Amino acid sequence: MDKKLYDLMDWAGIEEMVYSEARHPENLLGRHVLEEGVLIQAFIPTAEAVAVKILSTGKVYPMSLADDEGFFAALLPKKTTAAYTLQITYDNGSQEEVYDPYSFPSQFTDSDLKKFASGIHYQIYEKMGAHPMTIDKVEGVLFVVWAPCAMRVSVVGDFNLWDGRRHQMKLHEGSGVYELFIPGLKEGDIYKYEIKKMNGDPVLKADPYANYAELRPNTASVVWNIGKYQWNDKEWMAERAKKDSKKKPMSIYELHLGSWKRKEHLLDRDGLEITGSEFYNYREIAKDLAAYVKEMGYTHIELMPVMEHPLDASWGYQVSGYYAPTSRYGTPDDFMYFMDYMHSQGIGVILDWVPAHFPRDAWGMAAFDGTCVYEHKDPRQGSHPHWGTLIYNYGRPQVVNFLIANAMFWAEKYHADGIRMDAVASMLYLDYGKNDGEWVANIYGGHENLEAVEFLKHLNSIFKKRRDGAVLIAEESTAWPKITGDVKDGGLGFDYKWNMGWMNDFLGYMQCDPYFRRYHYGELTFSLLYAYSEDFILVFSHDEVVHGKGSMAGKMPGATLEDKYANLRAAYGFMIGHPGKKLLFMGQEFGQMNEWNENTSLEWELLDYPIHKQTRDYVKALNKLYAEYPALSEMDYHPHGFEWIECNNAAESILVFIRKTKKKEETLMFVCNFDTVAHDKFKVGVPFAGRYKEILNSDAKEFGGLGRVNIRAKASKKEEINEKANSITINLPPLSVCVFTCTPLAAVSKSAVGRSATTRKTAAGKKTAAEEKAPQVKKASSRNRGNLKVVKQEKGNI
Repeated sequence: MDKKLYDLMDWAGIEEMVYSEARHPENLLGRHVLEEGVLIQAFIPTAEAVAVKILSTGKVYPMSLADDEGFFAALLPKKTTAAYTLQITYDNGSQEEVYDPYSFPSQFTDSDLKKFASGIHYQIYEKMGAHPMTIDKVEGVLFVVWAPCAMRVSVVGDFNLWDGRRHQMKLHEGSGVYELFIPGLKEGDIYKYEIKKMNGDPVLKADPYANYAELRPNTASVVWNIGKYQWNDKEWMAERAKKDSKKKPMSIYELHLGSWKRKEHLLDRDGLEITGSEFYNYREIAKDLAAYVKEMGYTHIELMPVMEHPLDASWGYQVSGYYAPTSRYGTPDDFMYFMDYMHSQGIGVILDWVPAHFPRDAWGMAAFDGTCVYEHKDPRQGSHPHWGTLIYNYGRPQVVNFLIANAMFWAEKYHADGIRMDAVASMLYLDYGKNDGEWVANIYGGHENLEAVEFLKHLNSIFKKRRDGAVLIAEESTAWPKITGDVKDGGLGFDYKWNMGWMNDFLGYMQCDPYFRRYHYGELTFSLLYAYSEDFILVFSHDEVVHGKGSMAGKMPGATLEDKYANLRAAYGFMIGHPGKKLLFMGQEFGQMNEWNENTSLEWELLDYPIHKQTRDYVKALNKLYAEYPALSEMDYHPHGFEWIECNNAAESILVFIRKTKKKEETLMFVCNFDTVAHDKFKVGVPFAGRYKEILNSDAKEFGGLGRVNIRAKASKKEEINEKANSITINLPPLSVCVFTCTPLAAVSKSAVGRSATTRKTAAGKKTAAEEKAPQVKKASSRNRGNLKVVKQEKGNI
């Protein structure tokens, strides 16, 4: 090394680089124009020789070794400021020519930094993480990460021997944001961040913003370009934006992709199970799932979290990769295909999302840069003792930005039709799941998490500005007011809330022996006292069929299977008639008897048995009923859409109610018997004079019942029952739900008049009044017989 070059060396800076403690490696490395010439420096451990090649001329300038650890420098004439590469010879004799990572300009702007620091960079996922791109006609990957208290951050992977000295990242001072563009890297390369903590200890961390990750148990992040998939759901997205989901049927099939259907493990040459071979790919499962969901009549599916997670047994609720669909089932492109295909089949997709907590895995977000970056430092604020997880610090703008942008990400990049937010109650209350002394009160001495409340309001207000029809759903189990209220009116702004109160009360009621249900009648009717306080979704979710709770069928009382399934049909029938959207967890539609087990496939073989096939047919019929009759959805969230006819018959465990629209003729009546006593001639008050035709009966033989149905349409009589001027007499089976259409007398009369006029018009010759009347009576009788045939046909089709 000549004296001029020697004098230009920053020896303290070189030592900082060699010991991999540089927060601003760009100050030393790369190209720097000085009075003496153009100084180019590179730090490449294990290199024996390095030369600079000017691309425009092809001229090569050997670099001098300034430090034996691999620090090289060269002073070039001032005119050589053109693009260059580094020609490297390593100590094993191999050679390569690469672009210098430190010769490329920053891609993270001051505007990006300011918005991120303020928590309002809602497309931060376009900047953070690993993004394949081309800069100055050179292909590579841009890495950006937030680690505000790190001494140094490096990108490591197979491409640099996992050596944290090689690609030390550039810090944007005052922001905690590190950035580096590495030329030559491509989609599929694995990487992590090596973070040197302030005490000098290095840790390896997966990228919180990674778009893809290795299959567990491996934990590295994977470079992926999520912008190359060509979507085909333009019509679906446009139509979704026009619809008001509040007035439409929403029947949701909740499922766990890893256990809806599952393969046998493949074995390697040594007879060992091949990791991941038990799972169907997103593309494989899409077609089978869509066909099944369409056949069953569901409008939506809800996926338990598909965001990357380390432990199968967490069912996805302990997320490690918020911006990455899990690699268990394929690549990000595979998951985009899954979403696209569902839309092509007319099926909406709701994604379960977990902004309440995250796992403690050392390679994840916990103590990310050696300090509590994403979580609270005080364990009374930052720890869930029951779940063993960490709580987000919602008072930190960058953390809030991470979460809000993530919800936007799944809607924008993966076209999610809804986001269901898990464990909202745990976010709202500082003492959730904690004992005295295990939590810290807010500034007013209360237990409300004021920062989480503001986060939820912020998220919902921003999400709604997209105006594309995607919805936000809260799983919230307390009486916190206005979960679905307008943010401007003090609400949290969600579109829907899971009705956990109804679920707990109703299941408690159904689990009683029918003899004792008369003493719990209030658990049936109580939900209507608050049904319109929020926009609810009624749920029988996965939470009700795990941890020793048994399956839905297993919960039902009864000495025989027939009794258990009669109870189950009654429960599902009441649910379909109750105001609110509907959700049922997989396997419960055919009455799986065992608890759900995430390690095995659903027990599809049960469908070979009549009772399970008939139960599935019944749920299919309920979904068909729900989809075809506007009264069950059009006024779901308006009190005028529901009316009790009988809600005081505790002695016989009988309920009667109607569902309505603004059109009288669209009214439906539900008669529910939750006792084991049959009523052969049960009188029911009806909303108006007219004709009442049974369109569904849970005791029908095709559903596994004994066939005690009402075949003939019922004409109301002017006899007061249930404080109604008119009534009908029906056959009411035990443990059943019967559903009737209600045709007003005016509509019946008008129809009869129209038919009579047609008869008169087509009759040949003149007839006496008696002659005129005789064939009309005969025709009316014929019409009645025809109507009975139609009833039978319709029941067969349901």
